[in-house]
Amino acid sequence: MAFKEYKGLNLSQVADEILIDWEKNNSFEKSISIRKGAPKFIFYEGPPSANGMPGIHHVMARSIKDIFCRYKTLKGFEVNRKAGWDTHGLPIELSVEKDLGISKEDIGTKISVEDYNKACKKAVMKYTDVWNDLTKKMGYWVDTENPYVTYKSKYIETVWWLLKQLYDKKLIYKGYTIQPYSPKAGTGLSSHELNQPGTYQDVTDTTVIAQFKAINETLPDELKSFDSVYFLAWTTTPWTLPSNTALTVGQKINYVLISTFNQYTFKPVSVILARDLVSKVFKNGFTEVQNKLELKFDIKSKNKIPFIVEKSFLGNDLIDVKYEQLWNGAPLPYENSQNAFRVIAGDFVTTEDGTGIVHTAPTFGADDAKVAKMASPEIPPLLIYNENQQLVPLVDLQGKFRKELGELGGKYVKNAYYPEGEAPDKSVDVEIAIKLKEENKAFKVEKYVHSYPNCWRTDKPILYYPLDSWFIKVTEKKDSLKKLNDTINWKPKSTGEGRFGNWLLNANDWNLSRSRFWGIPLPIWRSEDSKESIMIGSMEELKNEISKSISLGFMSSDPFQNFEVNNMTDSNYDQIDLHKNVVDQVILSSKSGQKMFRESDLIDVWFDSGSMPYAQWHYPFENKKMIDENEAFPADYIAEGVDQTRGWFYTLHAISSMVFDSIAYKNVISNGLVLDRNGQKMSKRLGNAVDPFKTISEFGPDATRWYMISNANPWDNLKFDLEGIKESKRKFFGTLYNVYSFFSLYANIDNFTYSEKDIEHNKRPEMDRWILSELNSLIAEVDDHYSNYEPTKAARSISKFLQLYLSNWYVRLSRRRFWKGSYGEDKISAYQTLFTCLVEISKMSSPIAPFYMDRLYLDLTSNTNTNSHESVHHSDFPKSNSTFVNVDLQKKIRKAQIICSLVLSLRKKEKIKVRQPLSKIMIPYFNDQEKVELSEISDLIKSEVNVKKVALISNSSGILVKKVKPNFKALGPKLGKTLSQVINKIKEFDNADIQKIENGESITIDFNSEKIILEPTDLEVVSEDIEGWLVASENDITVALDVQLNPELINEGVCRELINRIQNLRKETGLLVTDKINLKIQKDNIIEKAIFENRAYILSETLAENLEFFDILSEGIEISFDNIKTKLCINKIT
Repeated sequence: MAFKEYKGLNLSQVADEILIDWEKNNSFEKSISIRKGAPKFIFYEGPPSANGMPGIHHVMARSIKDIFCRYKTLKGFEVNRKAGWDTHGLPIELSVEKDLGISKEDIGTKISVEDYNKACKKAVMKYTDVWNDLTKKMGYWVDTENPYVTYKSKYIETVWWLLKQLYDKKLIYKGYTIQPYSPKAGTGLSSHELNQPGTYQDVTDTTVIAQFKAINETLPDELKSFDSVYFLAWTTTPWTLPSNTALTVGQKINYVLISTFNQYTFKPVSVILARDLVSKVFKNGFTEVQNKLELKFDIKSKNKIPFIVEKSFLGNDLIDVKYEQLWNGAPLPYENSQNAFRVIAGDFVTTEDGTGIVHTAPTFGADDAKVAKMASPEIPPLLIYNENQQLVPLVDLQGKFRKELGELGGKYVKNAYYPEGEAPDKSVDVEIAIKLKEENKAFKVEKYVHSYPNCWRTDKPILYYPLDSWFIKVTEKKDSLKKLNDTINWKPKSTGEGRFGNWLLNANDWNLSRSRFWGIPLPIWRSEDSKESIMIGSMEELKNEISKSISLGFMSSDPFQNFEVNNMTDSNYDQIDLHKNVVDQVILSSKSGQKMFRESDLIDVWFDSGSMPYAQWHYPFENKKMIDENEAFPADYIAEGVDQTRGWFYTLHAISSMVFDSIAYKNVISNGLVLDRNGQKMSKRLGNAVDPFKTISEFGPDATRWYMISNANPWDNLKFDLEGIKESKRKFFGTLYNVYSFFSLYANIDNFTYSEKDIEHNKRPEMDRWILSELNSLIAEVDDHYSNYEPTKAARSISKFLQLYLSNWYVRLSRRRFWKGSYGEDKISAYQTLFTCLVEISKMSSPIAPFYMDRLYLDLTSNTNTNSHESVHHSDFPKSNSTFVNVDLQKKIRKAQIICSLVLSLRKKEKIKVRQPLSKIMIPYFNDQEKVELSEISDLIKSEVNVKKVALISNSSGILVKKVKPNFKALGPKLGKTLSQVINKIKEFDNADIQKIENGESITIDFNSEKIILEPTDLEVVSEDIEGWLVASENDITVALDVQLNPELINEGVCRELINRIQNLRKETGLLVTDKINLKIQKDNIIEKAIFENRAYILSETLAENLEFFDILSEGIEISFDNIKTKLCINKIT
């Protein structure tokens, strides 16, 4: 059976065919089963949400995951990998609300919670088939038949158990705090959600420096003589001004009182602000005067408004000064209103911007609430009783002002909250600013660009809002989280130490509560007086508590009556539903006999996904060994986008640290973004999104994966360009295909099947030993890169070996060994060597390009007697044979490559074709050892660059004149003004100095009684051209090329061009490489003379038996090159 030959490279077709083989042979399943009992490599799949379509960035992310699972399988590990689906949370709820044409407020009225949750459950798996299809087509091996699903009852039970562990450790508490809140989503957000990439966006808002009128009798004595004293406070959120109940100053900040005029009402005012900010506040339109007589202003004039600094004092002097409530018509705080509207101290006040006085609204700012509580007496927040006698702020949960605010009532505080097309021209910020201007309460109104957070799911602005929520005490365990993080191998390291490490150091308590409907219910039941509570951690516990409740008459029946405790079958768990619509009906009893109702919140969906190491196994109710005996915990490896440093990476780490005092993962790649070719984020709106299915179909999954991995490190952003995939396909896969095609063509001609014994290594020709040395060095290098989670380096190393060494050097220079001569030891060695290189490349590359490498491996091994497997993915990763690694030989051949490259560059410079022979090159040597080395590669160099002779000359012969030039980029910063004088010293360097530089030694020069050390990188050794020769240098290698031509060289060049045309014609007419021919050529004076001198060479190279000249040749094709024009005809000899 022959090696399979192809008529072209079609990576998409290869992938389709291999995919069929994988499915037919259960290749993925076998890759795990054949490693049964081997050490385990534990991988966690971060669960995607299947209610959205996958993008090209998912191909990148999943390739990074797949690579190391495949690599570790090749290294002999058992690598189980379970897929998962993230099925709860805002993305699903918002899409369902959109599909149903409802808002959050309609749930429970227009649609029942039960029906709503049914709709969510149905929608969440909407695109499962599409995701699975992409997974299959891109070659991501993961178990999609048995995924973990976060809405399943078993999964939820484990999550409840984890929560109970935290609760029992007193790490869960309830608090009324100011939190990020999304009115459009209708729920609070955790701090890690607020820090997702893209959350903070630059916006232009109306800002106000408001005037708060001081109550005169409360001012310090030195200020009581001034009329109309106002405090100036700046805000970027004017909508919070009606809720103001305090002004905060810095006790040690210097403040001043300034007399001036309000620029809108032109009334005289005395204003207080920080001294350091006077120049910023009183810039455009104001001018400082030195005495009160100049403090006059005529509104009809075009003069600037005068101001004068009257008094200076510390912030401490202003503490407890009272002022009038700013907003007319705003209600008073529900209690202790007498303690409101006064100046307090806060250490967060700065003089970087604003006025140095902070408008403080405790209902809408965490810092505001904190400083208000610390004041003595405490500053009350502006809360009022609603119609249900509940305390509420002046803005409702939809982001609207309450009716108690009169003309502002019912209006959204942000125009972004209005339905599309319904936002008014004037936002409430603008309305508030206008009213304050009219009432002499606005000192300055202007537009301001600043960074403001948006909800990561709705892309609408968030508010800071007072919410009653349940929290996890992360702050109590942050030292442990940080300590454990220090043991994790982050790629890149800077993410673990910087972005993630800093996040842990500054971690806030985790807001667990979500005011939604589709998610895991918080399993806490509380008595109506909130004095007694219980956290449920299992179905057994819940059923026991329900039984007690029924006995007390609080419940009439058990909604889970058919559920059997300790029956772990899926059918038993699938019959129950633990979502809100069911568990909210459960009433439990407290120890004192009171009814207990479930807290209405769901939990943060990020807790769902962070629980997957345990919940995927239904731990601790089943599979206890998986966690307790570390069979599936912690993970050896995980990978997701950089945004997950404050998402999944964080929640995995937080839960494992606080519950198990353990890391959740040992190694993690935080991959970057996939941007468009211009570095812009991809989106449907911008029209720059790339369809992953179309890309894979057009270019094949291998080229797509190879391009993505080789182009940029996984943690760097990738500028995705389809041209880059084409280049990968051409350069890497095209080259590999050509090398295999060359091998299969000649191996089939010679019936090579690797049936002979291996030619002993020391008996193989030098080129074979060299490429095997490079191959074994590559194996060690690539193995090291994979083991250190550096796939880009691995891909680039393989590509360099294939293109620079195997194809461009070994195959090209060994070509004659394959198609010339008898089938003896030399040819067998060539076949065995090239075969080995291709097989090992297929194994090393298979984690990145799984389809084509499987095809290549099977095409090679299925026709030989070598030990082969059903798939390359069932084989073992190559092992480097150190005895085959010859560093000196590698250096020698690489030196030959550099010399050839220099000669070819000189040819190109003079526009002399490579087919045109030249007479001679000169190469200087440093010592006898190098002379021997150069002698050994002289024949190789002559053949490669087409010269007749390589002349080796001593470096000290004086034939080649060398000189030293300064490297200005290096020496300029180093020497500064002394550079020009040092250059004069450099010009005096002799051959001994040059020798030192070329040997990599430094040179010390004396300059103005000072010693200056010049490193080899500070200098450059160049060679001067010799008449009739061209000279080039690289590193410490110099070559001189004789570019003069004589008639004999010209004629041989003509013949080489003619041979090239004949060979091309052989290919075009479909001749086999072994076919003999008759050759006819139309007469041409130049060609006749050239052929006369080189006839035997032409016949040998073209497999021609006869060569005839004709005056006129009626058949054949016209050929022309240089100044020659003739006709050529070939006929196969049958």
